[in-house]
Amino acid sequence: MKKIVPLLFLLFCSFLAEATELVNLITTYQADRGALSRLYTNRLSTEYFARMESFNQDYLKSLQAHNYDALSEDGKIDYVLFRNYLEKELATLDLEKRAFSEVQAVIAFGKPLEDFVTARRRAKQPNAQELADTWNQVSKSVDTQLKALSNSAKYDSWQKADLAASAVESLNRVTKEAYDFYFDYDPEFTWWMPEPWKKLDASMKAYAKGLREHYTNSVKDDGSGIIGKPIGREALEKQLAFEMIAYSPVELIAEAEKQFAWCEKEMLKASNELGFGNDWKAALEMVKNTYLPAGAWPEEVARLGEEAIEIMEKNDWITVPELAKETWRTTMISAERQRVSPFFLGGEVIQISYPTSEMSHEEKMMSMRGNNPHFSRATVQHELIPGHHLQQFMNQRVMTHRRMFGTPFWTEGWALYWEFVLWDRDFPRDGKDKVGMLFWRMHRCARIIFSLNYHLGKMTPQQCIDLLVDKVGHEVANAEAEVRRSFEGSYGPLYQIAYMIGALEIYSLRAEMVDGGKMAEKEFHDLIMSQNAMPIEILRAKVTGKPLDKDHKTSWRFLD
Repeated sequence: MKKIVPLLFLLFCSFLAEATELVNLITTYQADRGALSRLYTNRLSTEYFARMESFNQDYLKSLQAHNYDALSEDGKIDYVLFRNYLEKELATLDLEKRAFSEVQAVIAFGKPLEDFVTARRRAKQPNAQELADTWNQVSKSVDTQLKALSNSAKYDSWQKADLAASAVESLNRVTKEAYDFYFDYDPEFTWWMPEPWKKLDASMKAYAKGLREHYTNSVKDDGSGIIGKPIGREALEKQLAFEMIAYSPVELIAEAEKQFAWCEKEMLKASNELGFGNDWKAALEMVKNTYLPAGAWPEEVARLGEEAIEIMEKNDWITVPELAKETWRTTMISAERQRVSPFFLGGEVIQISYPTSEMSHEEKMMSMRGNNPHFSRATVQHELIPGHHLQQFMNQRVMTHRRMFGTPFWTEGWALYWEFVLWDRDFPRDGKDKVGMLFWRMHRCARIIFSLNYHLGKMTPQQCIDLLVDKVGHEVANAEAEVRRSFEGSYGPLYQIAYMIGALEIYSLRAEMVDGGKMAEKEFHDLIMSQNAMPIEILRAKVTGKPLDKDHKTSWRFLD
């Protein structure tokens, strides 16, 4: 009992520390949003936009009703985080609704189908004979709209055409779900509806196919086979503001080029150290060829993970919970998945890329060369400890209500920040390690350059691939995978810039607090891990103790 009581007391104190005044409001919002998203599944409908707008506006009003000045320090942080989150949701909904309104006419036939879907939610039994007649009429309307396409003005971009097709497909999907609910369970429905549904389904699919090709003045595939959706300057600038990044896309590209120039200078030093003079690409080729044989690599990855933990604890740079050390594990990435993730994926499970039997010889060699020990020594700790595994471990245990405010600038920025710190602490043992670390640092600079330029409409996917191959030294297949991941995956448009920019934010905060003598290094790192995820500018208020204004907007010029 003597050991249990203090433990319970510590857990109770921890609970009190996290029980800010807004926890219930935030957690209730998360539950409510989940309930609504499961109900309103057609996200390309006026019903969805109207309901989600009113939902977020109602919560914003509830939040603003709180007496901000009476809140605790953490309560004020939660207030600003939640307000920023709600405003971001509303702005995103507005952009999406505006885009939808431009193509909404394509589902002019859809009211009877929407009514059917709504009635299905409460299992209202339809008049099957009347419904069959209605769906036959809807099918004719769809066919009429499809025929009219040839004489109508084409969309000015493939993105609009794709959105129009998606609106039809989304309505078709929810109609099918409602149809399946009644079919075979309602005898009248089952007798009347199969043929009308078969015709309607075919008509809507044909219409969606026609819409998807109904565009001009834009190129969908530049030959790379990678098809993303550039969001444009307005959306980029809004997203940067909500991520608390007080810089324009052009300024961030300029910073990336500046960082890239530093990397090139350091790469030349490493190349000379290895005896290759100023031909750093020759040095890079030599390092790539230090790959391990097939079968031997996973064990080495695990050893690199243990090495990183040992370095953290030996230097007492951050607290590493025993359970975090115990629970990480490994798995391998499939050949198909390696088309978009040619290196590591991390967290509690570090996912390892290496050749599989079905790969071609060229693919096998590119996988092995791209995952050599010197490249990977800098990134295993990024994925495990002190990087993503430690982040996720702590996020599940402290300030858990803040997980909703997650941002890649915190997630990826923190992991890359440690590569900065380890470089400063002479982590690379020799020139080969330096080349490996610099390769990744150059890669993170290139990500900013190509992803922002892509979304600004200044670079195509193939040009992005060429940049990674020519300027960074990527294997072609690995470069293609990185670009495909950036633009075709589930990542947001700012995700790829978040590595370097987030790292520079935390590095700047470190200079302010640790290098400035205001906080010990371990205290600094442990405090960050105790706060859960949030924009770094808001984290800075907690770390520095500087109060946040109720209507705080991004202003921190951390690069200056």
